[in-house]
Parts: sequence; structure tokens; C-alpha cells
Amino acid sequence: MKPRTILLAALAAMVLAGCAAGANPGVGLADSGGETAGFLLGLWQGFIAPITFFISLFTNDVSVYEVHNSGNWYDFGFVVGAGIIFQGSRFRPRRRK
Repeated sequence: MKPRTILLAALAAMVLAGCAAGANPGVGLADSGGETAGFLLGLWQGFIAPITFFISLFTNDVSVYEVHNSGNWYDFGFVVGAGIIFQGSRFRPRRRK
């Protein structure tokens, strides 16, 4: 292999490794109100993800993802909610010509 190809492959591997998700130390821990986010809150936050993302660009008080969550069920609800919002236009009826 050429040295340039090896260098590009190593750089791509480092970039992809930098995108890997890390452990969330807040999973299962209650927030200041004593609550953890579950499936239904994850579903709701998935629905409003585009709006909260836009707001989070201008303020530090709003975040897209709830850190104090119940784990896999919150994640599942968030993905389902975001999937419904981002894939909603695929299910509209097609116009006939």
C-alpha cells in the first residue's frame, strides 16, 4: 500500500473513533426534581428535537437530550419520536399526473 493511503485510512479511523458514543454517567440518576426521563418523555423530546436543537444554538438553558434518563427505554422513545418527525413526509400520498 502507498503511504498516503495508509495515512488517509488512519485519519478516517481516528475521525470515526472520535464520533463514538461514550458512557452517560447520569443514566438512572435523578435530576434536581427527583425524576428520571423514561420512554414517554424520550418520545416527546424526539418529536420536538428540531425545535430544541434550534433553540439550543442560542441558549445554554435548553439541551436536545435529557442526561438524567432511565437508559435504553428513553433512548428508544427518543429515536422513535425523532424518526416519526424526520420520516413523516415519506408517508404522504403521491400525486398522480
